[in-house]
Amino acid sequence: MEFLKQGECPHFIVEGVDLFDGKLCRECQLSLEQAIQGMIQDDMHVLFHLQSDDLGQRLMTLSRGVRPYPGDDVNAAISGKLARDMFEQYLVNERIVCNRLCNNEEADVITSLNNEINILESLALNASTTQYDRNYIKFSLKSLRSVKASVTSSSCIESGQPLPLDIWQLYGQSLDTDVASSKLKLASMHYCRGELMRAASILHEVEFDLDDSVQPVCGCREVANDKLSKAFCEYTVHNHSHEQLAKKLAFCVRFLREEKFCAPPFLWCEMYRAVGNDVDHRHHTERQWMDWAEVDARPFLLYLQYLTYRGLRVRHRQLEALNRLEDIVASQDKMHQLYHLETVFNLFGHCCELEGNVYRALHAYNKSLSAFPRNNAANWHKKRLEQIINNYN
Repeated sequence: MEFLKQGECPHFIVEGVDLFDGKLCRECQLSLEQAIQGMIQDDMHVLFHLQSDDLGQRLMTLSRGVRPYPGDDVNAAISGKLARDMFEQYLVNERIVCNRLCNNEEADVITSLNNEINILESLALNASTTQYDRNYIKFSLKSLRSVKASVTSSSCIESGQPLPLDIWQLYGQSLDTDVASSKLKLASMHYCRGELMRAASILHEVEFDLDDSVQPVCGCREVANDKLSKAFCEYTVHNHSHEQLAKKLAFCVRFLREEKFCAPPFLWCEMYRAVGNDVDHRHHTERQWMDWAEVDARPFLLYLQYLTYRGLRVRHRQLEALNRLEDIVASQDKMHQLYHLETVFNLFGHCCELEGNVYRALHAYNKSLSAFPRNNAANWHKKRLEQIINNYN
């Protein structure tokens, strides 16, 4: 770093020779200095993504046994952050792939998914594929099969056709992407088909697994409070495999537009959140996902429980879910741990509407808009409610 700042790097053998001479212009020097400074500030985690000779994977494995200071706290914190960052990068890659498949004008989504799955399966069998890539491929195959199952189910629900028999194999191959998201999508599909008891059973299972050691992860946004839970970090020290780590991760739940009939209808508005010229105010990353519905796993679990128990007329369980959802939106600390807090406020507002409290719902939508004034479906909900209130008055 000091050599970069000085603009001169002495040869390690030949005296008086500058290794930068003729190779590093002033603009490149400043750019490299900024990049390396960023790596240093990020504790050099970039090293764990080196794919050559599986170096990153090997460093990651070694780091779990390192205890630079007495006690396990530092080791646990490093291990937890590395695990979270790795899966976060997986989700970023998945988002990019899904965006590409959805925008493929030459083939429908199912055909594109099949092609992508076939390519990944071939790469998994290739002897030259690194272990790091094999781990990612394994994760990506589960995720894409989950999307394929949901897209297929959505088409069947829309057309009133029965689900194909092989759909259950697809769901079965994808339920362990993480502890919650794929199971919640399955529960949501059952809810949308009117199979409320099946939905309730899956939701109960997810609720049981979502304990304090489960860490939320998203590939779209960062959270205000980026602190990892102590229980999660301690878990990662002793559980290193992808399968073990996935049991303590909860990804945000995503519905593509092609999956919308597997999502509660209220969530469809999240897929059409732009009002006026909102699209012009999206940065590159947001353009990749803002035409989909994205919501944090825990709040979506509670929202889906509220809807399901409402349909089953189990009022005490319905109210329990509503109260727990309210606890989230009423807590500053919990709100700062949400990746899609505007959507969570919208879901809570919808529950308030279903309870007949339109003013409380309107307050929730206003809170949502105070966080994200643009590209927010709350604009539609607020306008609709204000019209209802005006007509009533």
